[in-house]
Amino acid sequence: MRTEAPLLLPLFRSANQEKLLSFVFLAKGQKTIQDLSTDLDIPYATVHREIGRLLEAGLLREKRMGNYRLIEPNQVSPYYKPLHELLEISAWPVALLKQVLGAVKGVEKVFIFGSWAHRFFGQRGSAPEDIDVLVIGEPDLRKVYAACSTVGKQLRLPVNPTIMSLEEWQADTPFLKNVRKGGVVNVIGLTDSDMSL
Repeated sequence: MRTEAPLLLPLFRSANQEKLLSFVFLAKGQKTIQDLSTDLDIPYATVHREIGRLLEAGLLREKRMGNYRLIEPNQVSPYYKPLHELLEISAWPVALLKQVLGAVKGVEKVFIFGSWAHRFFGQRGSAPEDIDVLVIGEPDLRKVYAACSTVGKQLRLPVNPTIMSLEEWQADTPFLKNVRKGGVVNVIGLTDSDMSL
């Protein structure tokens, strides 16, 4: 099934192509086409077709192991480094934030909101100039800010945390109504019931 060009990085022919490239370039290890189809919830035929195009373009390479085709980025391609950097900025904040904030004691829930989340969900608008993150729990504030600063440096995009307790998150404030209505990208622990408060 054809998907429209992704709004976070509209250089690719489809959102599926960006998802595939992001996963292959930024996740560790080689992947089979079946792995990619399962992990990304994209039909096998679509993955097979897109991987064929990306192999032909020299962005990916494959290794055969028995009946399996193991897919990995082509690190000798002149496009490897700049493409890797672009994909990190557009597609990788969720994994990076999950890794660093998941290690901070007292963090219960984390999600991205604001313009980055809006583009992620296909809402049109200008490119995000920062990433807004809501951290719920009772963590050490310095550790949260340090973790977000680390991710921001890696992405070369400011990461702005808003930190609140579970009780504050359950309040019915105009700010939180707006956040819930605008759409959020789950990083850690968010449930459907959190969004229907």
